[in-house]
Parts: sequence; C-alpha cells; structure tokens
Amino acid sequence: MKRKWISWLGVLLVLSLLFSGCSSPVEEPDPTFPPEGEAEPTPIDKPVVKEVLLLATTTSTQDSGLLDFILPDFTRETGIKVDVIAVGTGQAMKLGEDGNVDVVLVHARAIEEQFMADGHGVRRENVMYNDFIIVGPTEDLAGIKGITNVAEAFKILAETEEMFISRGDNSGTHVKELAIWGKAGVDPRGNWYISAGQGMGDVLTMTNEQQAYTLSDRATYLARLIQGLDLVIVVEGDEILFNPYGVIAVNPDKHAGIRNDLAEIFIDWIISVPVQEKIAEFGIEEFGDSLFIPDSDPWRSHQGF
Repeated sequence: MKRKWISWLGVLLVLSLLFSGCSSPVEEPDPTFPPEGEAEPTPIDKPVVKEVLLLATTTSTQDSGLLDFILPDFTRETGIKVDVIAVGTGQAMKLGEDGNVDVVLVHARAIEEQFMADGHGVRRENVMYNDFIIVGPTEDLAGIKGITNVAEAFKILAETEEMFISRGDNSGTHVKELAIWGKAGVDPRGNWYISAGQGMGDVLTMTNEQQAYTLSDRATYLARLIQGLDLVIVVEGDEILFNPYGVIAVNPDKHAGIRNDLAEIFIDWIISVPVQEKIAEFGIEEFGDSLFIPDSDPWRSHQGF
C-alpha cells in the first residue's frame, strides 16, 4: 500500500513539471516603443543657439512683456540668443559706454543723441513709440484728473503735497519727469516726494500700495493693470508726454569684445517690416490696442509716410 502511494506521488510530480515547461514566459514590454494606440513622442522644437548678443534696455520693454513677445522669434530665425539687462535708460547707456553690452534699446532722445555725438554708438535707428501718463488713486485727492497740461498737473501736486513717487533712477521716465517739473517751475522736495531708485514695475507697485501718484509709460501701466493694479490714468495727451524708443549699436572700436556683427543683425531685424508688424500686434488681444506704435524707417516707408 505504501509503495502504491509513492508511485502516484511520482506521477503527479512528473505531470507538474511537464505543464510548467509548456507554459509561455511573461513578455516584458519593449521600452523602445510607445504603448499600442499612442503616437511616438516627438522631440521639442528648440532653437539652436549659436551666438549670444548682450542687450541693455529699459525696464518698460521688459516689464510690459514686449521682449518676451518678440525675442524668441529672433533666436529661432538667427540662432542668436539675447541676454537682456533691463535697467533705466541712464544705466543702459552707461553699460554701452563702458563696452559691457553690444546694443542698447532705450527711450531718452537727448541722451541717445549725446551718446552718438560722443562716439559711443555707431548706428541709431528709430524703433517705436508710446506715451507717458500720470496715474493715481481713484479718489484723486489732488484733483488733477482730466487736466491736459501735464506741467499744470505737476504744479497742483506740489501745492497739495499729495504723495508722488519718482523712479529717481536716471531712466528715460525719470528724465522726462524732471523735464516736466522744470517746465512747471517746481523743484520737488519734501516728505510728499519719494525718490524710489527703482524700475517702473516696482514703482507702480509702491504707488499702488501708498495710493500715490507717479509718471509711467502707458505700456507698463496697462500690463500691471491686468495683474490687479488699483490706479487710474489721471493725466494724458500732452505733447510733452510723447515717448520714442531708439536702438543703438555700441562702437566696437572703443572696446574689445563688442559684437557689432550681432548688433547689426539685431537692428536690421527689429526695424524690419515683419517685426514692426508684430510690435503693432502687442497688446491688442488684452487691451484692444497696441502698447507700442511702430516707427522705424522701413515701416514708415512701407506705410507710405
């Protein structure tokens, strides 16, 4: 009886081994192919960067979002990456004067013309323009809303001593502000007048927090408005508030390492009709109007001016 039990145990063992040998091994998925029904992944279309251009520009072109809107196209088309230093116009011009950048994009015509006269630049071109505005609290305690003479508005601000925050950074906006105070015959001093030494975006934030007044370029104001800025335009439209922008190639003969070849490519690109058209588009979707108006010679010629 015992031998018969052992015999049956052997038969079961043999059958178990046979069935396990016939079963198919589990196949591991092939990591080199996508799952069934899914498309193969495509590589990200990144521009190939071959050169780097150093650009000093104003905070308004950066804070408004314009550079983020147009510069990726430049890199895709040329292979040239643009490293941007966004500061006030005075600082941007100083960077050019010292040979620390290849090209500058600024908005203070008198300073630009002096830069060229002193031999720091070899080529200057008009690019675009917008305008300056005075912004302030909705309550407008100074009572200047609707005044079209900006110098008169500045006089009232000084008389009422309502807080005014100045950029105080020798930027194009600051230079324009000082010109308006001069036209108004006012030397702004006192606790009501705050010199921030900051860029336009930061000054608008400070003005908003203090519910004060300031002079701003329209583009940066509108860009910050959609981010929750609680300030309104109180003065606009005076001819003195016109705000043109120019691009200048730094003189390569004054400093070693200046990439004038890249600067010339950039200037030709930014004043070209297709790029001017793109500048004209900037802001339309969000605000229903352009934040910058094209003004290069090729653009004006294309428009029949």
